[in-house]
Amino acid sequence: MPEDAAPPRRTMRADARRNAGKVVAAAGELIAEHGADVSLEEVARRAGVGSATLHRHFPSRQALLEAVFKDRVEALCARAGDLLAAPDPGQALAGWLRAVGAHAVANRGLGASLMREAEPGFGATCHDMIAAAGDALLVRAGDAVRPGVTISQLLKLVGAIALATEQDADGPAEADLLLGIAIDGVRAR
Repeated sequence: MPEDAAPPRRTMRADARRNAGKVVAAAGELIAEHGADVSLEEVARRAGVGSATLHRHFPSRQALLEAVFKDRVEALCARAGDLLAAPDPGQALAGWLRAVGAHAVANRGLGASLMREAEPGFGATCHDMIAAAGDALLVRAGDAVRPGVTISQLLKLVGAIALATEQDADGPAEADLLLGIAIDGVRAR
């Protein structure tokens, strides 16, 4: 094999793919119920697999969290892409920020856990994807948004609101209400 060629990747068996999928699904459910610090043993139990199977697919908590997070981030980014064609760019940005807020509240503690326990560069890809998707909407919104507002500032605002409401009995509704107030403050006058 030439020096610069990578060794061939082994294809995962169908049962191994199913087990990995069950682990990600169980982790997603448990994170929504209890937060990102949920026990990995509980994740394995809910998925119906052994602890060794979980760790074979996801050698660290961070690897599992990123697997849960990645699909959801891709869905948020796809929604941003769809909203780029919306007739009202200001409403498109506001709608997407509300979706990001709902995502953050539903994934209790996930973002904070990803950043807190991060390996170098860990979670950066997902963050970069969200920032790029939001920035495209912000640029398109143009004059509908106060001058000087950045996507980084908007995402911090959404994150702070999500963090403040994720433990509330009706966190998603409270986050949406607060985000509506904040969006009104960001609109150009």
